[in-house]
Amino acid sequence: MAPRTLTGYGPSVSPVRRCSRTACSQPAVFTLTYVYADSTAVLGPLATYAEPHCYDLCAEHAERLTAPRGWEVVRLPSEAGQPSSDDLEALANAVREAARPASPGGGEPVGQGVEVGRRGHLRVLRSAQPKRDR
Repeated sequence: MAPRTLTGYGPSVSPVRRCSRTACSQPAVFTLTYVYADSTAVLGPLATYAEPHCYDLCAEHAERLTAPRGWEVVRLPSEAGQPSSDDLEALANAVREAARPASPGGGEPVGQGVEVGRRGHLRVLRSAQPKRDR
């Protein structure tokens, strides 16, 4: 079966993601997300995958970005090219840590807080109360 090209499938589809701003056809180089609970807009390097609640922006629109009054804009550093070896090593260590079996006591790992709820595969954690010396 030959690939369809008239309906947006096949070779006519560009692999480059475009800026989310209306009428902008520039390639996206940054991803914008919002943390509503903290009144924060986070602008970082282009995400690996397009997410429904994120906005891809070109360099010009990312530079001119402003947030609503009372909100903070956090601009994460973006490095052109591939992740550094330190980044890859940190990712590998995090994957190894997540794959380790639970501790024999079955308790929460130190510093992780106390689980107070679940939603699907996500856990809601509350910070553990500091222990007081008596």
